[in-house]
Parts: sequence; C-alpha cells; structure tokens
Amino acid sequence: MSVRKLKPITPGQRGRVVNGNDAITTDKPEKSLLAPKKRSGGRNNSGRMTSRYIGGGHKKRYRVIDFKRDRFDAPAEVKTIEYDPNRSAFIALIQFEDGEKRYIIAQSGLKVGQKVVSAEKVQPEIGNAMPLENIPLGTIISCIELRPGQGATIARSAGAFAQLMARDGKFATIKLPSGETRMILTTCMATIGTVSNSDHQLVVSGKAGRSRWLGRRPRTRPVAMNPVDHPMGGGEGRASGGHPRSRNGIPAKGYRTRNKNKASNKYIIERRKI
Repeated sequence: MSVRKLKPITPGQRGRVVNGNDAITTDKPEKSLLAPKKRSGGRNNSGRMTSRYIGGGHKKRYRVIDFKRDRFDAPAEVKTIEYDPNRSAFIALIQFEDGEKRYIIAQSGLKVGQKVVSAEKVQPEIGNAMPLENIPLGTIISCIELRPGQGATIARSAGAFAQLMARDGKFATIKLPSGETRMILTTCMATIGTVSNSDHQLVVSGKAGRSRWLGRRPRTRPVAMNPVDHPMGGGEGRASGGHPRSRNGIPAKGYRTRNKNKASNKYIIERRKI
C-alpha cells in the first residue's frame, strides 16, 4: 500500500494526497452481493432535518459483507481485493469450493489466490477466523465479535487492530484500538491480522467538493453562530467561544459521558485514553 502526492496543476490538486490502491485487483463488484442503499439526507420519517450537515453525495450500492464468518471448516479462495464506498477498509471476494461467493473485510497482506477458512481450530494465518479461546496469546486480531454469533463489531475500519492479551476462564482480555482493555467471551469470533488500507489516514482530499461527493455538507463553526443557536455563539468581534461544548451544553474535551451504572462497566479493565 502507498500514497501519491499529486502535482499542483490545478488548485484542487495542490496538497492532495491520494491512495495508490496498489492492493485493489478489480473495479467491478460482484453483482449477486450488491444491495440498494437508500439515503435519508439527514431527515426523519416526517421529512424534517434531524441530523445536520448530511446530504447529496454520489450514489452508492451496498456490498453485503459476511461479518459472522459462520461457514465453518470450508476453505475459500480469495478471488479479488476491492474498494468499498461504504467503508474505509478494502473488501475481499472469496469463493467456496461449492461456488458460493461472499465478501469479507480484507486483512492487510491478503493476496488473490490465498485460501482462508473459518473454523473452531485452524492455523492463525492472515484472514482466518476462529473463536478467541483458540487464538494464541499476543496475536494481532481484528473484526471481533462483542457477543457470540452477533457478527464482527470491533476493529473493522482501515488499519484497525486489537491484541489478545490474556485468557481467564470464559473471558479473554483484549486491548482495543482505542486503548481500552476489556474482557470479551472466549466463544466470540475474531479474524487474524490487521485491517487493510492503513494508509487511509494519510489521504488529503484537496478540495471541499470531495467532501460533497461523500455526502458531507458544509459545517458551520459554533463560534460563528448567535447565542440562541449555540452555547459558544455570540460575542463582540472575536471575543466569542468560551468552554468547548456541544449544542446542548455538554463539555466537549475531557468530560466523561459514559453512564457510571452501565452493566458492561464490569468488563472494562482499563478505560480508553481521552
């Protein structure tokens, strides 16, 4: 994977950094795994805008991803590595021996022609999925379930990974990408390896229009608003602002909003870094 800095032949190209997309092998998705994707434009069922700064953007079709990896002991061959407009990571098209095709999140280093398998016990190689109880300690993992059978919910974005630190009884201790250390049931599935496209964080769009293509509308700075619109609005000249906080008054930096009585608090060993 690599990034390219473009020559400034136009104002929009100046400073723009694009993904080299070296890992991608095709630009045509598998038609049988495409689904329509409806847009809301930030509006609810009565047509009122409830989420600001959302709307427009290029039309997309959803790629149906197999997050559960629930077809056990069936080797599958990686056919293609593809771009997915719905997520930052690349996806891989795999085909089982009986011809069934599925999309999975591509791990870094996954190659076309490679075999991947999901099983109770399997070699801890990149792309293979198995329960946490059978993964060697210290292994780098991603696409982790939080509840057995739920499907991967943790460490799914580009370059994300977690580490299996320890096991004690029916719980495994995982160090998450946020820095949080928590316990997860050992019957939960996880995939070996780091999520692909780690260079995603280095990409620079270069112009406002590229954000519009992604469906993001311009965002008004709170300090530019009036006091009636935001706690940080108002003031004469540049003497506005105050303590950083959200529109409904919740402090934005360093203030903990997690419920102290939340049931899952007992599973968190070390809180994430703020």
